[in-house]
Amino acid sequence: MTDHPPLAVPPDGALARNVIWFARALRRAGLPIGPGRMLDAVRAVRAAGFTDRADFYWALHATLVTRPEHSAVFDQIFRLFWRDPRFLEHMMAMLSPLVRGTQPERAARPAAARASQALTDPPPAPPADAGSGTEIEIDARRTASADERLRTLDFEQMGVDEMARAKRILATLRLDVPPIHTRRHVARPGARADWRRTMAQAARRGGEIARPRTRRSGTRMPALVVLCDISGSMSAYSRAVLHFVHAVANREGQGWSAVHAFTFGTRLTNVTRHLATRDVDAALAAAGAQAQDWSGGTRIAAALRTFNRDWSRRVTGQGAVVLLVTDGLDRAPDGLGPATERLALSARHLIWINPLLRFDRFAPRARGVAAMLPHVDTLRAGHDIASLAGLAAALSMPSDNGQKSRLMAMLT
Repeated sequence: MTDHPPLAVPPDGALARNVIWFARALRRAGLPIGPGRMLDAVRAVRAAGFTDRADFYWALHATLVTRPEHSAVFDQIFRLFWRDPRFLEHMMAMLSPLVRGTQPERAARPAAARASQALTDPPPAPPADAGSGTEIEIDARRTASADERLRTLDFEQMGVDEMARAKRILATLRLDVPPIHTRRHVARPGARADWRRTMAQAARRGGEIARPRTRRSGTRMPALVVLCDISGSMSAYSRAVLHFVHAVANREGQGWSAVHAFTFGTRLTNVTRHLATRDVDAALAAAGAQAQDWSGGTRIAAALRTFNRDWSRRVTGQGAVVLLVTDGLDRAPDGLGPATERLALSARHLIWINPLLRFDRFAPRARGVAAMLPHVDTLRAGHDIASLAGLAAALSMPSDNGQKSRLMAMLT
């Protein structure tokens, strides 16, 4: 926690009210806080007192924050609610889409947006009395245009309500995949003659061939493997992708033989078992609790080497489709090219989802991006709902696309 001006001690009667208002602001920002946690926070503050700001901060943090990814939101709202005079200027700078700050500033922009909305939006109006007989008319003429705008809104710029609507849309998207034709043939009507079955039938009929038997190549469904970068600059995008992958894993009729999910920041974490949880929020909360490096640093090369060594044969051995979700910005990119090449050789189709492609002037100047680019089959953006909805089209492409060709031309 950064240094702040000393707290103003509220009157005795205002202590509980101020703490409860602060807890409600956190709840509106997305933190799971109920009445029990609010009472615990009041008791903790009364026990810690106001003599030290750090004690006050951590007393509230210990009672109101239960997930690592909520710490950034808590810190932003704490500084704004308890009157940090420099916070408003700092937050508006982070919310500006034109700011190209350091990595910690970029990672804090989603938290700043949620904090700003939680403290500035008016509270929802109470529901009307059901027995009053008042007829409520809903004007839905602009609903379609609002949803269309949401489909092209950057995940990092979404507020709390917009992200909740985006999650509902992501849960409806499909990711159908065509089956893979295998070398093994099956006894079904086809163009190839099955002489072994034909002669076996003739032997049972005294040498008479009643009807030649045929066969055709069999099919099977591929597996889907998702590798998500959960570093500070990628946290909002990977969370949206994992919502989408959870819907794919739990929807019937999409055809994938299996869906595997891994997260990596400073280390690789297998979160596949959490996809079986039907509730998406509970699934991501469990994944976040297991992946202790969420919103931290990034070591892409080390994570890919670990995956190739420990997991590749188990999950990509049958022609899996691999989605690699990362911006490619690695501070230690040595060995990233060979690691990406090894991943591409073990996958049937390697799709790189890079949110940086949302910038028209994006160029592969970073060493990590330049090392990875030659080895991927398809390169796509993944910063909004529309780009994720287009993944089904990417699966039908044998390799490459126009954007990758343009970036490859820059490398040469």
